[in-house]
Order: sequence, then structure tokens, then C-alpha cells
Amino acid sequence: MKNCFLSIIIAAAMLCSCTSSKVRISGKFLGLNAQTVYLEQMSVSGQTIIDSVALASDGTYAFSVNGVPSTPTLYNVVYNNERIPLLVSGGEDVTVGSLGSVLKNYTVSGSAESELLREFNNEYIAGAMALTRTMNEYAHAEESARAEIAQSYNALYRDVKRKQITFIITNKSSIAAIYALYQRLEGERYLVNADSDIIYFRTVADAVAESYPESPLLLSLRNDVARMEAQASLLQSIEERNYPDIEADDMYGNKVRLSSLEGNVVLVDFWSAELGNSNALNADLKEIYSKYEDKGFRIYQVSADTSKAAWIRAVQEQRLPWTSVCDFKGNASPILGLYNVHRLPANYLIDRDGTIIGRDLYSTTLEKRLEEIL
Repeated sequence: MKNCFLSIIIAAAMLCSCTSSKVRISGKFLGLNAQTVYLEQMSVSGQTIIDSVALASDGTYAFSVNGVPSTPTLYNVVYNNERIPLLVSGGEDVTVGSLGSVLKNYTVSGSAESELLREFNNEYIAGAMALTRTMNEYAHAEESARAEIAQSYNALYRDVKRKQITFIITNKSSIAAIYALYQRLEGERYLVNADSDIIYFRTVADAVAESYPESPLLLSLRNDVARMEAQASLLQSIEERNYPDIEADDMYGNKVRLSSLEGNVVLVDFWSAELGNSNALNADLKEIYSKYEDKGFRIYQVSADTSKAAWIRAVQEQRLPWTSVCDFKGNASPILGLYNVHRLPANYLIDRDGTIIGRDLYSTTLEKRLEEIL
């Protein structure tokens, strides 16, 4: 099971300025051999162990945590290499324990959001484990039995997703609903699909805005909603073209569309002024551009920067002669997602008919391709 909630927790950890107070987390673990309990907290560096205690002879333990925000914050109680997620608020006295297997049997009280997390995890983890068992059964089954097993898998999968969506909608005003939004089964990218996800993200964001208006998690969630909306808008602009159209601001604040260059051979180039190699790459590209500009070669260069000043300074200092645009959203830019760009630099070559005919072409490889078509 893939947990995408960590990234939103990390982003929120940098924003939290809420009043805070002390939290006590205690309980009892029985039936396993492990003797130490750990407490993890989410931080900008990921999961960090902030305390550990040895179990007493009767299986009890206790943590005391200072400076916990008044809005729910994610911690993990770790025992026997299994993590129990808690969403605790300053001032709470939380009891967590289990008899035997931690994730299957743990109980929690004293924290309403943590109790909701347990309710969600109880169904979701059980469903994920059942899907894994069914997948293994399929892999070792005779060919004649696989069709029936596949049907069982599909029915189970639909049931898991139905329960996840039901939990999110039922508890939409809780931070636990944000946690549930970001849970993914193995191999999943979306909650439902790219078009439908935004409905649930927006629903939870609007509800949490009323129940926890000061939560830093709300700001991170709203940023994701804005990114989804922008990407949906870009997808709508594809229309009848063979490539995704783009509209972004140039250094003067003018909106420039990629489609405005139609009829030319266009290189859609992705870069960042903050990368150390940008000067050398652009210098090489300028030589090629000067050689083929008169023949109908154009460049639409998209920056993945967040600093407007740094980007404009680089464009001016390097004297870039082509169309340069930026939306200042960095790696979260929907334009990068639209073109499936996961690392920089990257580029796509589009011919006069609007067909993408090459990707990641540089130096002599790009020049050779331009010679062929121009």
C-alpha cells in the first residue's frame, strides 16, 4: 500500500504556527516479543524518531510530548516494526495498545481524529491484504481458474475503493479524511481517476476549512486542488491538436500560448534557471536556434522555477531569444505533469503539423533531426 500522505505532512510541517501544548501517549502491548516502543513525528526530513521507551513488565509504556499544535498533527507509535498512525492535538491524553498483531488489533482512545484513523485503517489495510492474497492466488493458479479469480479480485477492489470513498465523504470535515484521500493501493496513482479525484479533494478542503481553518494541512490540500484545477484546464485546451497546448506568462506578464507558434517546427523545452547546467545547455541551444530560426524553427521554453527574480535574471543575462514562460509553481507545475516531465532538462519536438516527433533531443541529435525536417 502506497502512502502519499507523507508529502502533504512534510509541506504542512513547514507552515505550522498554531499554539501548542503537551500530549500524553500511553498504553499497553501484549502478545509479542518486542520490548521497545518508538514515537515518530513527521518533519521536513520525513519520519523522525523523537522518543523511545522500554515496555514495563506488564507491557505498559508512556510518552510525554511538548509543543504539539492545537490542530491535529500526525505521529506514529511504532512497535514490533509496525506503525500506528495518530492524529493528535495539543492537550490530548491518548491511549494506544494491542494484543497480538498491532495493525489488526490495535485500539485507541482519547483522540477523536486518531479513532477515525483506526476506523479507516481497519477496513483499508484488511482490504489491501486481501487483494495481495488474491493476486498471489492468481499467480499460482491454473489457467482454467484464473478468470474466476480475476473476477473476485475486481469485485474486491471495487469494494475497497467504495469503502474508502464512503469514509472520505462521511468524515469530510476531519483531518482523517485528508489522510484517507492520499492512501493508494499498490500501483495506484489516483484515488478514482484523474477526472474524478478533484471532486473529493475539493469537498474535503471546503469541509475542513470550517472545522480546522488554521490547519496547515488545509493549505497544502488547497494547493493540490489548485494544481488539479489548473491541469484540468490545460487538458481541456488540447482540443483537436496532437499535443497538449500550454498558456503561461512571459517575463513581461503577457500570457503566451504554445499554439501561437503553430505552422513552425517547435521545440518545447523544460528547464530551470536554478540548475547549475542551464547556462551551458542554453548556450548550445542558442547556436542551433540561430542556424534554423530563418527556416521556421521556434522554441517555447518552460521554466520550472519558483523565483520570478532568478528566472528573469537568467533569461536576461543569457540573452535568450525565444519564447520563455513560467508559472512559478516549480516541480508542482501542472505543465510538467501534462507533459510527463519528472526530471530536468527535458524537451519535445513538434513538427509543422502539430505532431510530436521527438523527445529529449540535444546538441547534434537535435540538429540532425532539424536537418531532416527543415
